[in-house]
Amino acid sequence: MSATPKFAHVVFQTAQPTEMRDFYCAVLDGHVVYQDKALCFITFDEEHHRVALLTPPMPLERKSPITAAAHHVAYTFDHLDDLLDRYELLRGKGVLPAVSIAHGVTTSLYYQDPDDNFVEMQIDNFAEPEQATEYMHGPEYAGDSVGPAFDPEAMLVSRRSGASVDELTNRAWALKADLPDPMTVLVGAH
Repeated sequence: MSATPKFAHVVFQTAQPTEMRDFYCAVLDGHVVYQDKALCFITFDEEHHRVALLTPPMPLERKSPITAAAHHVAYTFDHLDDLLDRYELLRGKGVLPAVSIAHGVTTSLYYQDPDDNFVEMQIDNFAEPEQATEYMHGPEYAGDSVGPAFDPEAMLVSRRSGASVDELTNRAWALKADLPDPMTVLVGAH
């Protein structure tokens, strides 16, 4: 059996290095380890870099909703309160989610960077991966694998008012808001 690799970092090619650097430092609560005109390395933990920005010496075309490309990078928190704390921190910096989705498997906030890539901040809604897999093979997920949008501000207020994590991470709570289909935002059609 071969060794299992550990995720090290993601690299984005960009023509907007300053805006991208500022966005990723804010969203990840990170800092720049190194930067020159071609590269910028950002970290938020013990690794020397988790996000790199590559700025080539030629003009770049912006991606569009019909461009085949990586869609998003996801980061997970241990608890809903941690996710909501990050939401509050970013809201205070003027950074709001493009869309928030009750996937069922996860509760997720999707932020969009200056190059239109998404960053998913999430919590897992199941304690064990097997439980999540079982849910994905069930009728609720089969009926809507993306899930409904929810209002993170309403979630924050409800949590601060005593609502349980189980209540707020259940799709039934999100469905009460009757928000538009989140898929239009995810595919760039908003």
